[in-house]
Amino acid sequence: MTKLKKLQKILKRLKRVVVAYSGGADSTFLLKMAIDTLGKDNVLAVTVRSETYPRSEYVAAKRLAGRLGARHFTIKTNELSVKSFRANPEDRCYYCKKELFGTLDLLRKEHDMGYVLDGMNYDDLKDIRHGKRAAAELGVRSPLVEAKITKDEIRRFSKRLKLPTWDKPSFACLASRIPFGTSIDRNKLLVLLKGEEFIKKLGIKQVRMRIHDDIVRLEVFPEDFKIALRHRKGIVKFLKGCGYKYITLDILGYRTGSMHE
Repeated sequence: MTKLKKLQKILKRLKRVVVAYSGGADSTFLLKMAIDTLGKDNVLAVTVRSETYPRSEYVAAKRLAGRLGARHFTIKTNELSVKSFRANPEDRCYYCKKELFGTLDLLRKEHDMGYVLDGMNYDDLKDIRHGKRAAAELGVRSPLVEAKITKDEIRRFSKRLKLPTWDKPSFACLASRIPFGTSIDRNKLLVLLKGEEFIKKLGIKQVRMRIHDDIVRLEVFPEDFKIALRHRKGIVKFLKGCGYKYITLDILGYRTGSMHE
């Protein structure tokens, strides 16, 4: 049995589902497969509006959900009101996902759906993901993991399905740029949002702006080092204007989960 057929078989058993839909490559692929397998009346896509995600990500997700013909809902979460999240412990994601999945579970019951699904893929099992604990506690299913579908396979299948997200760079919440133990507040999130948007406009496709007190550590793909250095003065001026004293380019390059290192 191919992985796609296995995924369809899993979805058919679930019958009616709520998909936690961010608009990224994984959740878009899952949403598309759920609609094609179960029919749009049996699928509810839900996107979160949060201070930890840029509005541009939400707008893109909403537009794409419309193109897919999905029933699409928007919910608002306020992680900054959760003391355990603001304190930024190493298991910060647990508190964030617990609030999110709890809200999605209420929607599931309200609309008489069977399960809440997330877009976690098989490769994600290699990473430290405290949000998995919240998902397990609330009975959230991860069909891409159950079908053992990897990130590369998601991109390949998405390209075949003509999904515009097939090569979309990964995006994690802005709080992931702040070291564990350093409190999270609106001002830090706003600076991170503005800084990364500024750098992307220079032609750099993927960037993580990690902050360490008065130091900014920029992660970009090694092939984009030349672009970053060509715009060095402009980047330094902009980020110093945001209040940071030292601006560094991490020569290890972009990688997920570097704050866990």
